[in-house]
Amino acid sequence: MIAKLTGRLDGVVEGGCVLDVNGVGYLVSCSTRTASALPPPPERAVVLVETQVREDAITLYGFADEAERGAFRALTRIQGVGPAVAMAILSALSPDALAEAVRAGDKASLGRAKGVGPKLVGRLTAELRDWAGAQPQRGGGRAAALGDAAPTPVQLAETGLEADAISALVNLGWRRPEAAAAVSRVVGRLGDAAPLGEVIRDSMRELAPR
Repeated sequence: MIAKLTGRLDGVVEGGCVLDVNGVGYLVSCSTRTASALPPPPERAVVLVETQVREDAITLYGFADEAERGAFRALTRIQGVGPAVAMAILSALSPDALAEAVRAGDKASLGRAKGVGPKLVGRLTAELRDWAGAQPQRGGGRAAALGDAAPTPVQLAETGLEADAISALVNLGWRRPEAAAAVSRVVGRLGDAAPLGEVIRDSMRELAPR
């Protein structure tokens, strides 16, 4: 089974990307979050991979980090959640946001993903409870018990869009306070309805050395 691919990014296509590894082009399905985190072609890219084997196809699903791959595995263990629905959920919610929505019973957030109806939302809240409880909590909860500092005002004011963009930037190596400040400025300029990919790209420009 393929667990990771490192190669030259040929391009981002609908629903994924093509990665050239030593002359072999691998079509990798991924969430919009992972696609937004990829470098511009033809730069070198690394994606973690989950391989799904069926009688008629071998499909590769790619992830920017282990947290997203772990969330994908947890999702696909639920009846009625295939890989395509799991990717739609992870395009709508970061792993952190997914865990928080499950812990809070936030059915509205869980229902944001394409293909997720009320019945499936009920299964998500019930069957992901153990997985969500094992994930680190932002703000209070486990972090507060460990004596971490209280969240900054920027963190407290984060929308779902801002949280997803900040998560992507942190995964790319920026420090959270810097990422949060840049995303806040970009969302303030573009609005809460801006596409996630555009917010991430503009935030990266804000963070680039001048």
